[in-house]
Amino acid sequence: MKKRILVVDDEVGALTLIGIMLERGGFSVLKAKDAQEALSVLSVNVPDLIILDVMMPGTDGITLCGMIRTQLKLDTPVLILSARRDADSVIRGMEAGANDYLPKPILHHDLVTKVKKMLSQVEST
Repeated sequence: MKKRILVVDDEVGALTLIGIMLERGGFSVLKAKDAQEALSVLSVNVPDLIILDVMMPGTDGITLCGMIRTQLKLDTPVLILSARRDADSVIRGMEAGANDYLPKPILHHDLVTKVKKMLSQVEST
């Protein structure tokens, strides 16, 4: 059974590209273009891992991560992908409950390796 990954990004190009990378890496991909869509997907599907973009209109990825942890009470691993590389953004993401943070642009190998590593950590606990 393929592991399911929810990717949340407001940029259609990024959403498509990340989706292709993950599908080539052997994962099943769910997609959402904003926080509202992500929350509605999560109300019916709990994926094995969630990938969030930080900069989105309306609710940003860091706020959404906090909502996933506090409102939905999900302990699903969360990986934040962001063009913002500053320490403050990384710290805010981790404090909101993210398990890890990767800067964009992202290479296929790095993304798939990181996702597999995060999923194996969950399986070993």
